[in-house]
Amino acid sequence: MEIHPRRWDISTAVLVAANATPLFGVLFLQWQVFPLLLLYWLENVIVGLFNVLRMLIADPDDPAAWIGKLFMIPFFCVHYGMFTFVHGVFVFALFGKSQFGAPFDVLANILPAIQRTGLGFAALSIASSHAVSFAVNYVHGGEYRHVPLSQLMSQPYTRVIVLHLTILLGGFLMMALGSPVYGLMLLVGIKTGVDVAAHRAERRKLAEPALPGKTVQPARVA
Repeated sequence: MEIHPRRWDISTAVLVAANATPLFGVLFLQWQVFPLLLLYWLENVIVGLFNVLRMLIADPDDPAAWIGKLFMIPFFCVHYGMFTFVHGVFVFALFGKSQFGAPFDVLANILPAIQRTGLGFAALSIASSHAVSFAVNYVHGGEYRHVPLSQLMSQPYTRVIVLHLTILLGGFLMMALGSPVYGLMLLVGIKTGVDVAAHRAERRKLAEPALPGKTVQPARVA
């Protein structure tokens, strides 16, 4: 039986609150397109790190799963890392306007870009949102007991690709319009709506049993 999370569980509420923090940057720190896209790119990194944790503790009672983790976790780190790196190069090259060095020096550019744009508080807020979801849904809710490694391998791409195609298209539009405040606020709102929909779809998907006929306790939502 498919399990539907409540419309406003704690992880969804924290997700919405975290996604609202960029509004402070837009309204009071004069953020334009680049800080927003850099923040959403940093969320890619956060998603990847938490997915490694998910893979690490997934299905702990299955000895075969631990053998699979020895190969699948490093593979995910390399593959997702390359995906994220290329995405970061595009963000710095297309929206950074060469103010942080060569676009391919993504690792060297991250900290100076965060410091100059004042993204630290928003990045911490988004990281906290993913931490709450990990603790409430994946650990306390029992998703880790039955989710297969193969599903965890592909899960971040589904969410990130849809979300950031939307963001990149919106970013180009905002640049063309001269980064109006109301347009940036609309971009934040669209990102929040897409993110909430993806989050809830992920909860439904991870709540389903991994194997036919396997009894799984319903995921508890705090």
